[in-house]
Amino acid sequence: MVRILTMTFFILALFSLSSSGQADFRVMSYNVENLFDTEDDPLTADNDFLPSGNRHWTPGRFYHKLQQLAKVITAAGEWSTPALIGLCEVENDSVLVRLLNSTPLRRQHYRHCMTHGQDRRGINVALLYQRDKFRYRGHTEHPVRFTRRHHKQTRNILHVWGEVITGDRLDVFVCHFPSRYGGEKESEPDRLDAARTLRILCDSIHSLRPAPHILIMGDFNDTPDDTSVRAILHAHPFPAPCLPASGSMPVELRTETCPPLHLYNLFAGNKQATPPGSHKYQGEWSQLDQIILSSSLTDTASRMQLVPESARIFAPPFLLTKDKTWRGERPFRSYYGFKYEGGYSDHLPLLVDFLLLK
Repeated sequence: MVRILTMTFFILALFSLSSSGQADFRVMSYNVENLFDTEDDPLTADNDFLPSGNRHWTPGRFYHKLQQLAKVITAAGEWSTPALIGLCEVENDSVLVRLLNSTPLRRQHYRHCMTHGQDRRGINVALLYQRDKFRYRGHTEHPVRFTRRHHKQTRNILHVWGEVITGDRLDVFVCHFPSRYGGEKESEPDRLDAARTLRILCDSIHSLRPAPHILIMGDFNDTPDDTSVRAILHAHPFPAPCLPASGSMPVELRTETCPPLHLYNLFAGNKQATPPGSHKYQGEWSQLDQIILSSSLTDTASRMQLVPESARIFAPPFLLTKDKTWRGERPFRSYYGFKYEGGYSDHLPLLVDFLLLK
């Protein structure tokens, strides 16, 4: 009886939304941890992820990984899979074609676009989109503009633009900033360059349209409080106002004035979240994955607007496992070191909802 009443309430709620001209629009950001095929790419260092490699990456393990990721995406959507999904650590178009055609996701009618950058290992970023919720108009990719002669080869920034059902244009950026490998401070200049490149791209859109809908997501390899995100990209906590580069702002962040295009980081200042981050390394959780949006998407007068307090880390029990080394729990990974676990990823996905007013 309870189940019948619950279903009846849900159907009535859907009817109410439809009759009032409202629709939900869910966005997901997910670093899927080394989604490689089993074929050798002679141009990249993908040898670990071959059947003969150190990780013994067999077709069976690859197929299992695809099924696991489809399970996460389906669960994250609840009643309907997310309209947009930003992915990090994807090798090529081939793995996405198989993800979308060889798993239950084939019924969701996703399309994809992705970068083809210069990362040493050959990993890229991608966007999955549902055609009935996001009308794709085009995409391009932008290499990071480095200031150092000796820098890391890294993923390009993916820029996709299209229209939602309200007719509003939405500009989506998916990024995976340079890693901390070799030391956090030693590698920081490369992430500052990535943030600066992304900020220039956002400002160029703003110069053409005064109130653009901009959505940024991905793995920044920095936290919301680090210089690349807070001082260079100027992504500030929501709903706090965009602060000028003076006054109460920490000294280390007083490097540039606050630009006219305000960006809000939905995962900044969220110290009480459970778990307290999307990634765990040596026993410490950190928020390396983030979703950032322009202030127009927080405007309650906008036809596309953020659902308050909907940004969250998606952490159902099946995505976590016991952390035997550092205590507590950690993400249930595909590999823990070189040991095959058969899980999902070393990162947890992020979700956020928007309301579309037709």
